[in-house]
Amino acid sequence: MGESNWAGNHAYAADEVLAPRTLDEVREAVAAATHVKALGSRHCFNDIADSPGGVLLDLSALESRVEIADGKVTVGGSARYGDFAAHVHAAGYALPNLASLPHITVAGSVATGTHGSGRRQPGLAAAVSAMQLVTADGSMREFTRADDVFPGLVVSLGALGVVTRLTLDLVPAFDVRQDVFDDLPWDAAFRHFDEIEDAGYSVSMFTNWVNDAVDQVWVKSRVDAFAERADWFGAVPADGPRHPAHAAGVPADNTTAQQGIPGPWHERLPHFALAFTPSVGDELQSEYFVPYEHAVAAIEAVRGIGDLVAPLLLVSEIRAIAGDELWLSPCHGGDRVALHFTWQPRQPEVEAVLPVLEQRLAPFGARPHWGKLFHGGGSYPRLADFRALADDLDPGGKFRNPFLRRHVFGG
Repeated sequence: MGESNWAGNHAYAADEVLAPRTLDEVREAVAAATHVKALGSRHCFNDIADSPGGVLLDLSALESRVEIADGKVTVGGSARYGDFAAHVHAAGYALPNLASLPHITVAGSVATGTHGSGRRQPGLAAAVSAMQLVTADGSMREFTRADDVFPGLVVSLGALGVVTRLTLDLVPAFDVRQDVFDDLPWDAAFRHFDEIEDAGYSVSMFTNWVNDAVDQVWVKSRVDAFAERADWFGAVPADGPRHPAHAAGVPADNTTAQQGIPGPWHERLPHFALAFTPSVGDELQSEYFVPYEHAVAAIEAVRGIGDLVAPLLLVSEIRAIAGDELWLSPCHGGDRVALHFTWQPRQPEVEAVLPVLEQRLAPFGARPHWGKLFHGGGSYPRLADFRALADDLDPGGKFRNPFLRRHVFGG
């Protein structure tokens, strides 16, 4: 077929890609297919969105409207956050959280539990209050938080149907400043971990795991809640813009504005600006979520194999996310800290390291990001309920693929 994902590390094995322009065309395509999956921004690094021998639906041409009313926004599933965030801001509202990349689609990001950051901010999926779903027989179903199964529908891994519209909760618009600090000593990071995570609306630490200090700390603060600190736990203010992977020689041109310059939430909460290639571009990614109370121990465990991990890295990020109750969310059941790995495009070597990394993190109940490279899965208390929901909505397994059989349904 000649189609691949964003990173170019996975070639899709579907027979064809269809690009429906109307909801009726989506319903007809789903009903006619033997196996089918929806494509978003193709930012997954594994085969979660593939449909071997079946059909992929590229919904980017689907007719869609942005509707803002009563403190909510309704968008098409294929809408990218960066495409409608400015409209939300202009209406006096904000999304409470955004991911590092505004380039990702709403449906794809919430389906995989993609998160953004902030110790008090749950992931992107927590904002979803209603959704429109095309199920296996081509029927269109509407669901809201009033439905008992709603917590199982949002982070669905594409296993339940094709999401065509979603409604997201909004908050009043706010401005954010972004300050970057260099060389945070590791002992200070461990001793003051809670204070550091509470120092801003969203806080990210960037490291290669082997340096004597955390390379960078990015602090995104609401302007109306910003408090200047005389000393930043031993770190020093950056003397200019930074890229997370600056040690790999990547310039800061594609990052959002830093150095304390205020701006609207949608221009500061992401790390990367919509108009540029996000992150490094040519990369692979993995990510693991550990309960917040185990964060320091888990970080120390990864530091213990830093010499194994660092040669394959472009950069790693550490950030906290508030918990939620969505059944397959990596943050289900409590607050988490995410350990993110942006790898060089050396997949065989990365895949050889992942089992070692996961063994290090296993004592802390780590869960992998569904859309990134990982070896083994995590534990989800509501997994049996999700399987029952999938059997109800897709009894013939039309939306199941090798990824889902390996990691969700067994076999």
